[in-house]
Amino acid sequence: MWEARYANAGGYLFGEEPAQMLAENPWVPDGADTCLCVADGEGRNGVWLAGQGLSVASFDLSPTAVERAQVLAAKSGVGINAYVSDWEGWDWSQSFDLVVAVFVQFMGPEARVRQFETLREAVRPGGRLVLHGYTPEQVEFGTGGPPYPENMYTPELLNDAFGDWRVLRLAAYEREVQEGRGHSGHSALIDLVAEKPAI
Repeated sequence: MWEARYANAGGYLFGEEPAQMLAENPWVPDGADTCLCVADGEGRNGVWLAGQGLSVASFDLSPTAVERAQVLAAKSGVGINAYVSDWEGWDWSQSFDLVVAVFVQFMGPEARVRQFETLREAVRPGGRLVLHGYTPEQVEFGTGGPPYPENMYTPELLNDAFGDWRVLRLAAYEREVQEGRGHSGHSALIDLVAEKPAI
């Protein structure tokens, strides 16, 4: 489904600029060198983070999206290591200073348990997770994301999954989003920024 969606988009489906939440906030930890962008689509977030000086690895299951990510990186004068992979195919034994997951709500509640486990594994001790998505109210707005309220996040859900870490931000809010044709209009958003305890 995603490959067809990207292949038929006629351009960057979610635009070439990073998610507003990333660009507007200093979430890159001091001293961070490595970053993983999961399900990074056409690379808008990974490319922006590479521009902040990070060594970025990213993956997406769509070959068309990954090719566009590499083109965007070259256009922006940065390098990223972009791979074609689905979630289970990624090597989760690797760990990173920063793990960024933006609008990855394509999994239902059962699969999300493993999704969150792998995100936790990918953050090195003392590293940081940035998770940005939609709350259930987004389904009524219809301006992006899947039409399934059970796939969306609530503060309680994220606190249950990551509350044993140092939570730097956990906030649900509404704002206007203009990120390509894929995310356009008034949106119900949620952010989690959490730091994994150092060993």
